[in-house]
Amino acid sequence: MSSTRAPRPARTAAALHELAGSLIVSCQALPGEALHGSQIMARMAQAAVEGGAAAVRINSPEDVEAVRQAVAVPVIGLWKDGESGVYITPTLRHARRIAEAGADLVALDATARPRGDGLTLAETIAALHRLGIGVLADVSTHEEGLAAEAAGADAVATTLSGYTEHSAVRNGPDFALIASLAPALTVPLIAEGRIGTPDEAAHALGLGAHAVVVGGAITRPTSITQRFAATVREQSVRSAAHPAQEPSA
Repeated sequence: MSSTRAPRPARTAAALHELAGSLIVSCQALPGEALHGSQIMARMAQAAVEGGAAAVRINSPEDVEAVRQAVAVPVIGLWKDGESGVYITPTLRHARRIAEAGADLVALDATARPRGDGLTLAETIAALHRLGIGVLADVSTHEEGLAAEAAGADAVATTLSGYTEHSAVRNGPDFALIASLAPALTVPLIAEGRIGTPDEAAHALGLGAHAVVVGGAITRPTSITQRFAATVREQSVRSAAHPAQEPSA
């Protein structure tokens, strides 16, 4: 570890300590979605905190600013800019703006792919640490997790597993990645990605995750409704094909 590395921000260490064994709720809605809007996300974050969330994960400077005013728990901020490649807080400029908006910790893409401003991950993290900004590194593989810690990340998250060319597409959480990274890291590992039930969240903690992020299963009513509607339609088709017989007298 380089002796010239900037020290980790004190408030980052405090926030991560506070999150041990907890639920973090991702409150996000993209343009075109019914719940898109900073005030709506602020209300969503309030509802999550009332339900027991120890922190929230929020996208965009505007939403971070609104949520920061609405809740007292740690805010993990990010900025999705683009739709492919590195688009989660892709440059140092994005990260600084998210911190200025009030995030306690900035999440950014820490995969092996090139960043939008040409800086390396280590250069980006070092610059943020010099400004007193903590970093949560979103990765997709075991190797990326180790590299992110070596680059100075304050915590690592499995957010991007299944969403890069380096990781396998999965229908559910990547428990194998959680199980391999948790004991290999000295910084906290945050389990995130397709965690859809309380049992899955608990299992991730049992595998050694420091905390668990749940998003769509809690905060995306459109997708939740779609799952219910699809199951109801399937049952309706089955019932029509095999109607229940009247009980005999």
